Amino acid sequence: MSDLIIKAGPFEFTARLETALAPLTCEAFLKALPFREQLLHVRWSGESTWVPLGERHFGVPAENATAYPLPGEILLYPGGLSEAEVLMPYGRTHFASKAGALAGNHFLTIVAGVEHLPELGRLALWRGAQPIAIDRV
Repeated sequence: MSDLIIKAGPFEFTARLETALAPLTCEAFLKALPFREQLLHVRWSGESTWVPLGERHFGVPAENATAYPLPGEILLYPGGLSEAEVLMPYGRTHFASKAGALAGNHFLTIVAGVEHLPELGRLALWRGAQPIAIDRV
């Protein structure tokens, strides 16, 4: 089952909320919909893109947290050692910031379109920020 649709650059993905594993993060993110931002290529984490959220706080604890997400496992880092952000990996990723290693809440998994993530990553790397919109299906 897909819960959310993600439009990033020229691509469209469908994703499943991980409500059983990260219920507080899912609930907080749903309150932020529709989510419209700019997707950038990461600086420290490897093959991933990210959405910097600055001082925006989601007020959630660590749940279902990981530092090594797989392609299509979307993380929300609620802030703390570094600014809040959404991480969207397309390849080998070790989540980090200038403050060091981080772990983000895996709250969303892409279930359709994951094969387009590497191309989206290359697009963000070589062409710059890409628009991203996440909303309910």
